[in-house]
Amino acid sequence: MKSTLSMAVTAVFIATLFSCAGMQTNQKQGTAVGAGVGAGVGAIVGQAIGRDTESTLIGAGIGAALGGLAGNQVGRYMDLQEQELRNAIAASESASIQREADILRATFKGQAYFDYNESTLKPGAYDELRRISNVLNNYPQTMIEVAGHTDTRGSHAYNQELSEKRALTVKNQLIQNGVHPGRIRAVGYGETRTISSDHAMNRRVEIIIVPLRKG
Repeated sequence: MKSTLSMAVTAVFIATLFSCAGMQTNQKQGTAVGAGVGAGVGAIVGQAIGRDTESTLIGAGIGAALGGLAGNQVGRYMDLQEQELRNAIAASESASIQREADILRATFKGQAYFDYNESTLKPGAYDELRRISNVLNNYPQTMIEVAGHTDTRGSHAYNQELSEKRALTVKNQLIQNGVHPGRIRAVGYGETRTISSDHAMNRRVEIIIVPLRKG
């Protein structure tokens, strides 16, 4: 099964290199972590997640190659996944779920997952990521971006590198928990996407889940 999925993702990746050659992109910030299939397919997902256009995600035929959802199935599929994610983090004081149309965004406070200036997961993060991974595995017709963010203190270069390392750490833990690597890309946004004047709120990791749709 994994072999078939990998072949399908690879085929989409190759096709995407040609179909997206002339695509405009306004998202200059954020350095993808990793290479190959996950990063290639993830680049398309990232355009929608980065608020460029949702059509760039849907239009490349990814859904068809990976058994994407028909339009009338997407809402219900994401409803169920949202509820399971909320159940998975119900006991957590460091996590929240937001929904933007059919895109789910799970946000985790950085201090709950990492010590200051570190990119190694704290012991308490493993159980929560295991529960989240179980939900992701129950809903394979989605693509996932793991996004690392920092506050604005320190140099831009340092914050960028730290956010990338943390995103990659979470990605690797999801993979270790059985989530297919071809579904995930890790990206660091450093200090470029702050959401508050509170430094602690800006130090966060997000798991963004986007449904695959049939072309």
